[in-house]
Amino acid sequence: MTTQQRTAGPRRARRSEQRRSTPRVLTLPETLTVKELAELLDQSAVDVIKQLMRHGIMVAVNQVIDHQVATVAAAAYSVRTRLAEQTEDTSAISAGETNDQDEMLETRPPVITILGHVDHGKTSLLDYIRETSVVEKEAGGITQHIGAYQINRDGSPITFLDTPGHAAFSAIRSRGARVTDIAVLVVAADDGIMPQTDEAINHAKAAEVPIVVAINKMDLPGAQPDVVKRQLSERELLVEEWGGDIIAVPVSAQTGDGVDDLLENLTVLSEVMELKANPNRDAAGVVVEATLDRRRGATATVLVQMGTLRIGDHIVAGGSWGRVRAITDERGEAMTEIKPGSPGVVIGLNNTPEAGDILKVVTNERTARQTATRNGQRASTGNLDTVLTLDSVVKQIDAGDVKELVLVVKADVQGSVEAVVSSVEEMSEGDVKARVIHSGSGSVSDSDVQLAAASGGIILAFNVGFEIGAERTAERLGVEVRNYQIIYRLLEDVEQALHGMLEPEFEEVVVGRAEVREIFLGRRGVRIAGCRVLDGRITRQGSVRVMREEDVMVETDIESLRHFRDEVNQATAGTECGIVLDSFNAFEEGDVIVAYRMERVN
Repeated sequence: MTTQQRTAGPRRARRSEQRRSTPRVLTLPETLTVKELAELLDQSAVDVIKQLMRHGIMVAVNQVIDHQVATVAAAAYSVRTRLAEQTEDTSAISAGETNDQDEMLETRPPVITILGHVDHGKTSLLDYIRETSVVEKEAGGITQHIGAYQINRDGSPITFLDTPGHAAFSAIRSRGARVTDIAVLVVAADDGIMPQTDEAINHAKAAEVPIVVAINKMDLPGAQPDVVKRQLSERELLVEEWGGDIIAVPVSAQTGDGVDDLLENLTVLSEVMELKANPNRDAAGVVVEATLDRRRGATATVLVQMGTLRIGDHIVAGGSWGRVRAITDERGEAMTEIKPGSPGVVIGLNNTPEAGDILKVVTNERTARQTATRNGQRASTGNLDTVLTLDSVVKQIDAGDVKELVLVVKADVQGSVEAVVSSVEEMSEGDVKARVIHSGSGSVSDSDVQLAAASGGIILAFNVGFEIGAERTAERLGVEVRNYQIIYRLLEDVEQALHGMLEPEFEEVVVGRAEVREIFLGRRGVRIAGCRVLDGRITRQGSVRVMREEDVMVETDIESLRHFRDEVNQATAGTECGIVLDSFNAFEEGDVIVAYRMERVN
């Protein structure tokens, strides 16, 4: 045996020992195929598919799965996972995080979303700001789509998003994109806070964006701004003049009174937030809305969040791809580029993307095609990333991904609402807590489902049913609605879910021990440990460590287990066997091979 052969075994042993000394953690992309995951786990694709089937997830070997599903499979092999920081979807965009150095960043315009109850004057306010007549073009004066507009105030651009209530705001958020910097909540001074206003507040809170309140319709005789401020305080939105930090500005979208004050406050707030982005990189942003134009083909209104989008760039948005042929602003005037924080209408995609799809610039057409195909495959898996049930939370193993159970509570009367919410919010299991992001009396509505989908939440319905269309929306978005008639059953399920989200604790269970009595030389220099099983059993699939007196020589897996010349699955106490280990060759007589498994204790 050469010196190189004599030292190869110990080197492999040291490498294997280092590999086993800490829990294995895999860094995974947002999406990958089952086959790719199996290779990363060092398992057969068939075994990985079986593990997913045990969790009720049916997949094929070449099917694209997302990180959440991959985590479920990896946990079966005691492997932790984390999401790669740089992915093809929204993770970098949603938090506004990049690897850009400070000197590369430049100030960008703030993105303002207008939210509020129907007919409280959201579009009319924006209409006055833009000095156009958008509201006249809408059916019945109610916004039917999202519009993205930009104005210039004293040379500083401000980008506005006008939404139909908040449904589209939810749809964009449900794909993980943090689009809005500031939410302007429009409340009619004569009407006060209405149910849809409450939902808009909860959406803004869930998005964790600053809220500025525009108390509109101050020109009407019945305007009562103090009533609105009191209602806001009841919802934990205390205005500045009452000692809080919420900016509230009285305005009139009809006369224009107070609009300058509102814009001034938005400008100051955006300056305090120090909104910056690198314009000198490949562009990335979000599709705000998209339509199919008979003359121009697929058109997408996009909001660029980083980089600069230019004519000629190869782009991908969800399952769509193409090359930017033309860019226009909201008025149809030609543009050559879109800078960070700015909107524009892009022409050149091969088909119509969906609102909320992430748009990214890629290097060439081939990459655009491949990425779009991959995104399309991911969508075809049945929105696995949006489906969250209490059962799946209980089975969740990798607690690093989920530390909070998000809930929407609906009940028959307000007293029941308060009882359920107070009981649920007092629950906790270690570092895991339940958080109610919205509650109210009455049937489960379409907007309740939208909010739950956007926030990755579950709806608890106590003695109530569905409004028309809401159940179908829940099925389409993969939102679970749990119905209860007895409150302690509801609380039991929440408690069980919280327990399932705890960081798993494992303990080692020794399965068996075998002593090395003789060493044989196999083919290609492989050394075979001739052993006698002292107690328990040694299994073919087991993990083992080699002990030399008190020292651990290596922790590894069994590569081959034989009884005489036959390959066997296990060897029991009192029998003899031959053992070949993965990446370990330096056996000595008297070594003890300890077989063990890790069992979850919580």
